[in-house]
Amino acid sequence: MTTEKIIQLALEEDLGAGDHTSLATIPKDARGSAQLISKSLGILAGGGIAAQVFRLLDPELDIQIQIPDGMEIEPGDIILKVGGSKRSILSAERTALNFIQRLSGIATATYRLKGIIEGTKARLLDTRKTTPLLRGLEKYAVRTGGGYNHRMGLYDMIMIKNNHIDLAGSITKAIRSAKEYLKHHGLGLFIEIEVRNMKELKEVLAEGGVDRIMLDNFTPADISNAIELIGNRFETEASGGITEENIREYAETGVDYISVGALTHKIHSLDMSLRAC
Repeated sequence: MTTEKIIQLALEEDLGAGDHTSLATIPKDARGSAQLISKSLGILAGGGIAAQVFRLLDPELDIQIQIPDGMEIEPGDIILKVGGSKRSILSAERTALNFIQRLSGIATATYRLKGIIEGTKARLLDTRKTTPLLRGLEKYAVRTGGGYNHRMGLYDMIMIKNNHIDLAGSITKAIRSAKEYLKHHGLGLFIEIEVRNMKELKEVLAEGGVDRIMLDNFTPADISNAIELIGNRFETEASGGITEENIREYAETGVDYISVGALTHKIHSLDMSLRAC
């Protein structure tokens, strides 16, 4: 689904039969301007999305973005200015704020964790724990904050997780089936497999045939041991139970990637407001 379609649906959800409050209190031909202002310290993401909300609701609105995405913002900063129909400005206000506040919250959380692991080789990844239909926007916010996207969906990567292994019968069977599937369908997809302990890791190493090994809920000490065992044969990823307090310890193990679902599903939206001027 395109960003434009998502915004259109969001506007329809909010407007319904019409913004009766604005229609009732604001004259049809009344014109004015407003500023979208930050009330928090963080990293901006979604300024262009907010502008698109205003434009889709009323193409005649004049929108001027003052700060580009990826920049640090602080309380009082003017992010964008909008001028034109007062009714249109008011009707688009909440939808625009909902997008930009959430995306900026994700970018800010990503930037903070990325800073903690600075100087190590580890790259910070997001996951598929995203808001339905907003995945593309939320993953954009992760990139804006300096992180990297894991797979976008079920379609662009083979990700053999615990349930796949259990239902397939074993790690060996799951890997072999995945490779046969890719060969049969002429697909060149990346293969990653999740392991829960050293026994499963050794089974993967014995079979091979994957590109990356996800070490799920391993302690930093266990990950260090696992990486020593893996050597340079496969990429490595740490996942599960990783927080702001312990991510540096994980990064210092030498792991290639660290995936953190909380980047998109446990974040606080940045506080912003739209003020008439």
